[in-house]
Amino acid sequence: VQLVESGGGLVQPGGSLRLSCAASGFTFSDYAMTWVRQAPGKGLEWVSAISWNGGITYYAESMKGRFTISRDNAKNTLYLQMNSLKSDDTAVYYCAKVTGSYYYTGVSYDYWGQGTHVTVSS
Repeated sequence: VQLVESGGGLVQPGGSLRLSCAASGFTFSDYAMTWVRQAPGKGLEWVSAISWNGGITYYAESMKGRFTISRDNAKNTLYLQMNSLKSDDTAVYYCAKVTGSYYYTGVSYDYWGQGTHVTVSS
């Protein structure tokens, strides 16, 4: 299994970025996927998740209305569109494979990507 994130970078406050996570080594369309982030000096923070077919999406409260998770099962790719970025969004963003088809609080993740850095600064 391999998960490779991309799309991070430096963006000004109020700007946008689209992260991608290319998946391989498993049947991508069978599993829910999630994004988790880690800000400098802080612990892991769950960001968002999406069910196996994209039909159900889940967001942390502080991301609702600003972030949009999506997936393209034909391309084995997960996305995170991030708008209205704030300095507090500065973090390493990881995608992870959920062990089932749907996300729920406490579900396990069995594979992680290496992360992509997002820096929000003027």
